[in-house]
Amino acid sequence: MALSSIIPNVLNIDGITSVIKYEGNNNNFVWKHPKEDFNTLSQLIVHENQEALFFKDGQALDLFPAGRYTLSTNNIPILKELINIPTGGKSPFHCEVYFISMTSHMAIRWGTDSQVQYMDPKYNFPLQIGLSGEMILSVNDSRRLVVKVVGTEKNLTQDALVQKFRSILNSKIKPYIANSMQSADYSIFEVDSHMDEFSDNLFNKLTPDFDDYGITLQKFMVTNIAKPVGDTAYEKYKEIHVRQYSDIAEAQLRQKTEVIDAETEAKKTVIESQALATKRQQEGYTYQQERGFDVAEKIAENEASGEFTNMGIGLGMMAGVGGTVGGMVGGMMNETIDSINSSDGAQPADQSVDDFKKKLEKLKMMQEMNMLSDEEFAAAKAELMKDMLK
Repeated sequence: MALSSIIPNVLNIDGITSVIKYEGNNNNFVWKHPKEDFNTLSQLIVHENQEALFFKDGQALDLFPAGRYTLSTNNIPILKELINIPTGGKSPFHCEVYFISMTSHMAIRWGTDSQVQYMDPKYNFPLQIGLSGEMILSVNDSRRLVVKVVGTEKNLTQDALVQKFRSILNSKIKPYIANSMQSADYSIFEVDSHMDEFSDNLFNKLTPDFDDYGITLQKFMVTNIAKPVGDTAYEKYKEIHVRQYSDIAEAQLRQKTEVIDAETEAKKTVIESQALATKRQQEGYTYQQERGFDVAEKIAENEASGEFTNMGIGLGMMAGVGGTVGGMVGGMMNETIDSINSSDGAQPADQSVDDFKKKLEKLKMMQEMNMLSDEEFAAAKAELMKDMLK
């Protein structure tokens, strides 16, 4: 771009008197006016968010804030002392004028020129990362910026400032990054959720370094962290990190599922019980009677069921079975008792032992089915052994 396209208008009056102003590109931090020979009647116009700094022989003199000025001995006292400006007429003098933009320069890109090495604080393995982002800068000391950074250059753009600060920024920021990451309470795998915290930490560390050059670091943002994807150690610990949380999530989900299944099964049991109770009510029998039916069925299925009577068991118990089935079973047992009592009881020895075992097993089954109490079981067993020894 031609210099004339970004340089402000310069109005010459009688070849000497000028209007000195800058209305160029806002990307410039500092711009040097091309004219260096001025008259004491020249007009200096400094716009809002600007400052104008006069130089003579490399020395920074008066600094002008926003406003319109007629250059005279009244408003440039320092300049008058150095170059003996006359108090009247159009006497020319020679000096340099720099315009400094005081606006906030936003979206200035930055990035590390190489990877930063540090030890992950959580998993304690070495890492290499790169960082980049944006920052917002503004000028807080025009004199310091021009003297320490601009020097004799004609202008200082955003890109030029970043280029000048690149070596300074990288030499400072790398130790800051390593220190901030290594002292954090989160790992490389969690840093994305702590980006604001990480950015603020770096901002606080870098602010004094920019201030040394008359620059205010208004905002410093880390927007991207280049992680060592593919590195063996990185991938290994990444898997460990992911499993740590996925296993917990899976266990919690399984626990919730088991609770839901248990609640569903419990509700199912309640529904089935209510349905069964309704069925009994409709058919005219109770739960106790139904249990009696089940017992009678098991006894009927067991071979030689009449032998229970030899143990003195259950005539009273069968009375509680109720209904037709109870009467049938009770009658069957009465008939069996009468048959046994009328017999002489003579049996072969082997058959007597087998009968004893079968009767004892049935006796035990009745105890397990809560048809006999422990006392009744003991008495019946004693009676059985007594008959065995006759």
